[in-house]
Amino acid sequence: MRSVELFAGAGGLAIGVGRAGFIPSRIVEWDRWCCDTLRENRAAGLDSLRHWPLPQEGDVRSFTFTDLDGKIDIVTGGPPCQPFSLGGKHQAHADKRDMWSEAVRVVRETRPKAFLFENVKGLTRASFNAYFSYILRQLTHPEIVRAEGESWDSHFARLEKHYSAVGSNGTGLGYNVVHRVLNAADYGVPQRRERVLFVGFRSDLGIQWSFPRPTHSRDALLWDQVRSDLYWDRHRVSMKDRALAERLFNRARKLTSQPEERPWRTVRDAISDLPDPEHESLAASSLFSDHRFQAGARSYPGHTGSPFDEPAKTLKAGVHGVPGGENMLARPDGSVRYFSIRESARLQTFPDDFRFHGAWSETMRQMGNAVPVCLAEAIAKAVHKTLRPFEKECVDRE
Repeated sequence: MRSVELFAGAGGLAIGVGRAGFIPSRIVEWDRWCCDTLRENRAAGLDSLRHWPLPQEGDVRSFTFTDLDGKIDIVTGGPPCQPFSLGGKHQAHADKRDMWSEAVRVVRETRPKAFLFENVKGLTRASFNAYFSYILRQLTHPEIVRAEGESWDSHFARLEKHYSAVGSNGTGLGYNVVHRVLNAADYGVPQRRERVLFVGFRSDLGIQWSFPRPTHSRDALLWDQVRSDLYWDRHRVSMKDRALAERLFNRARKLTSQPEERPWRTVRDAISDLPDPEHESLAASSLFSDHRFQAGARSYPGHTGSPFDEPAKTLKAGVHGVPGGENMLARPDGSVRYFSIRESARLQTFPDDFRFHGAWSETMRQMGNAVPVCLAEAIAKAVHKTLRPFEKECVDRE
């Protein structure tokens, strides 16, 4: 099955979608550092990027996709989140970086069987309710095009009128759209990262779909840490070296049976096999690419780092005066240091042979904007499985 990847960034979503069984026909990204990252990994012969085309570098508004009409199974991407991010100016439609209309345009031009889009949880805030609904209606009826000079709220009114008349069905191009805020930790990512995902299936396929159930849980982790000690035994941590917040002990004591899910993955699970870049020799750290110590980490109210034995806090693209902001490890002894690039890549579940192009601050921006690979793979696999009965349709057309 074929895909188109928009707003590709460093490729986290695209790698996960590729692992799920989709092969990209086109990849678009405007940022030259991200494009360099993608090009260099492709040139290095990385398994994950073996079938990828070279990224098309530039503003998505400068590209057309009508040549792919009927040849694409899924369109994926993460439209820029800055218009809706807690760390941004919250300008939504007034922000020139709002690219949801472009995502809708590409769906309109390619008519894929499905789409998968990701954005920050901030998009679901009450202050964006009307614009959130507008995005949903555009995705449901991408053929109802906004006229030149028409305001978004006037276009929204036309979409609402059309939706009230025909629902998600009717003639023309339409999609059955579902959305949900997901925590990446619930799908095997060693990071608490909440994002809203939109999945749509073309209405004529008659597909009813829901998001896959979480595979991991906090309670399963607490069971292993407090009730069974399996977690500490696995990592060979002695009783005196164990550190866990009292609130977690209190929650664990209330568990009456072992949860069915697998345990949340922790920072220790993700990086304990890597040498500490602050204390190990440069030679030891160089055994892993992009694993170097970055000085300057400090703890202050609201930015205290990620505990070693919990999933990491959300990696950020660079706010609050320092690149990466909260992208720090909080050691059990209370000291903090920045995560190395390689450690951050582990927390975002990138493969170990994937390298990032650019200085540390630029690389951390790429990392903070990325979709965790394992989260993308889990959702895309569920989409791929649903589309299998319809796969012959594209083959016949080709």
